[in-house]
Amino acid sequence: MIRFENVGLRYGTGTEVLRDVSFTLAPGSYHFLTGASGAGKSSLLKLMYLAHRPSRGLITLLGRDVARLKRTELPALRRQIGVVFQDFQLLDHLSALDNVALPLRMAGVAEDDAMEHCVEILKWVGLGNHLQAKPSTLSGGQQQRVAIARAVINRPRLLLADEPTGNVDDGIGMRLLYLFEELYKLGTTVVIATHNEALIRRFDHPHLHLDQGRLHLLSGAAA
Repeated sequence: MIRFENVGLRYGTGTEVLRDVSFTLAPGSYHFLTGASGAGKSSLLKLMYLAHRPSRGLITLLGRDVARLKRTELPALRRQIGVVFQDFQLLDHLSALDNVALPLRMAGVAEDDAMEHCVEILKWVGLGNHLQAKPSTLSGGQQQRVAIARAVINRPRLLLADEPTGNVDDGIGMRLLYLFEELYKLGTTVVIATHNEALIRRFDHPHLHLDQGRLHLLSGAAA
């Protein structure tokens, strides 16, 4: 699903924020991405969803060599990736329901089917009473749950989430992690960046741990 070989990333002429990063994620695997603030977690995720190209090294994503991708090929590849951003990136003029429906509409799913699935997922994340709410009327935690629902609605082949439980209490956080767990059981490859050690200790998944730009693989909670 994902392969990094001696990847480095720097912004401008600064020092590298990621150095000699090498790892392989098999299809249908689940990893937590951990590390202190500033360790490079968000930068690594940006490389995974093609927001940045590496300064050096090789990246293979969904079977494609990223360096050889044409600009016209990027949208189709990105549609197979669900992403939960820290800043949510919701469209302010659309309701919660319509924000979540965007990936399904872009994929050509029939409107009735799309609405049924979107209502179901919004109820699951605790927003069944906010279907028509605009993002500006929702709290930060509620906006985050809309963003998560949008990211998972079309069962992406790869799901990347940057601090998806950062603005919710532990009860909602566990509910969201169980949602990711269900996607994983259906075959989605999942990478969750988080600081919440208490939550991730409940799941037996390996950790990709970043320390000063270098990556280390740690065992799961029960290993």
